[in-house]
Amino acid sequence: RSGYYIVGLLILLASRCSGLSTFRGIRVNRINTASPNTALFSTKGGAAASGPQPIDPNFWPDKFPAKSHCSKCGLCETPYVTHVLDACAFLGEGMKRNIDGLEEAVHGRRRKVEDIVWEGVGVEGMAEEARFGVMQRPMALARGKRVTGAQWTGCVTGIAVSMLEAGMVDAVVCIASKGDGEDEGGWSNPEPILAKTVDEVLRGRGVKPALAPSLRILNELKESPDIQKLLFCGVGCAVQAFRAIQHKLALEEIYVLGTNCVDNSPTPDAAREFLRRSVPDIENTKVLGYEFMQDFRVHVKYDDGSDPSTPSYKRKPYFCLPGDVANFAIADSCLACFDYTNSLADVVVGYMAAPLDSNMDTSYQTITIRNSRGEKMVQSAINARRLDMGTDATGKGNHENFAMATVSSDKIVQKLVTPKTEAGKMKEQGLPKILGEIMASAMTALGPKGVSFARYSIDYHILRNYLHCLDVWGEEKTNQMVPEYSANIVDRYLEKNESFRRLVRSIKLNR
Repeated sequence: RSGYYIVGLLILLASRCSGLSTFRGIRVNRINTASPNTALFSTKGGAAASGPQPIDPNFWPDKFPAKSHCSKCGLCETPYVTHVLDACAFLGEGMKRNIDGLEEAVHGRRRKVEDIVWEGVGVEGMAEEARFGVMQRPMALARGKRVTGAQWTGCVTGIAVSMLEAGMVDAVVCIASKGDGEDEGGWSNPEPILAKTVDEVLRGRGVKPALAPSLRILNELKESPDIQKLLFCGVGCAVQAFRAIQHKLALEEIYVLGTNCVDNSPTPDAAREFLRRSVPDIENTKVLGYEFMQDFRVHVKYDDGSDPSTPSYKRKPYFCLPGDVANFAIADSCLACFDYTNSLADVVVGYMAAPLDSNMDTSYQTITIRNSRGEKMVQSAINARRLDMGTDATGKGNHENFAMATVSSDKIVQKLVTPKTEAGKMKEQGLPKILGEIMASAMTALGPKGVSFARYSIDYHILRNYLHCLDVWGEEKTNQMVPEYSANIVDRYLEKNESFRRLVRSIKLNR
């Protein structure tokens, strides 16, 4: 256990000397305190109308019902805006309503909330349902095949292409990159498309680190009677909204392919600015994408012009990031999210529970199959030789002390509990590179691995986001929004950890 106390001291030291904030390494300002129940509908151009109308995206976020906590899923930009109060992950009971209320309808049963791993409780090595959601079979490792230009190995793209080629679906809703120029920021600029060909699906390769209006495509889908079988690809908040209205689409078959997701930037400009501020020495190269990895470093994948078939990588410890990038780099909606693992998708692709690999192009990812539809989706990719399945995902190491040490030192949390008169004294400069590298290496060596690392990341984000919601909306409203599995995790830390209890008390007193 001494290793975990050392880790706690390392995290605390880094947080006081650097911009360390979250697992994404950044921090945000406090936002307005509008109630999540606020429901404002706006017409195109703000003109009056006899009833609710699609909201002009140019008025985001001020004219959108969830205000600053709107995740820009696209629902309100369509005629289905009339269902926003029952679909939005950030209004009313939000994710509690969606996850707890729709899980059984989607998967045939709810997750086993009692199936959870704590220190000395449960099977440490395997992913459990309480944290990771309904599973048809154990979470497994996988690599994509024959998908060039993917950010990882192409698991998501491979499944989507295989389903389209096999005739399982008529079209795929996915997020393409809008433009490739520096000003357009192709890697960071999401554009939802209704893909009907393989080439169109391939436009969706790569992770776009900004909020993406996936459901905006419902406008086009409504005008396409030839589409009766659909694959929807999206992150948790968009999938929740889609599931809430999918019965209105009158489609014969619906499949949902999800990804794990956390801490997106609110806009493409914010994502690009984060990279410019954090890793300025690759500004003049072509960025292909970036990820926050299990070794506590940002891995930036880019083309340096020497060999297009072999991307280069730049890696920078989180602890060396300038703290002030947090002022704009995490969307407010991501601070109120409790669906890291995309609970309502048929299949989910992620990487936090996979073994650490130095290159995304060769790394394993994880595949979570939630139901029989998911089995068919994955099997189609295997049959098409676009997906190689590996062993079950496993892990080792205690995650609880590690998660709580990160929460206690997190700059977002520190700002919540720091009096306004003291806020200006918080450190904003990152650690020198050599110290940051030592910190990252020590924490990687001492910390949890594989599935246990994913538990750490899930718990940390749930606790941090609970504190954010508590600060913005208060205890009663927050408890109405948090899904059961997340509430159980919060309760465990409240029961077992005095540091977390102190943070909760401090926020309550400061409201």
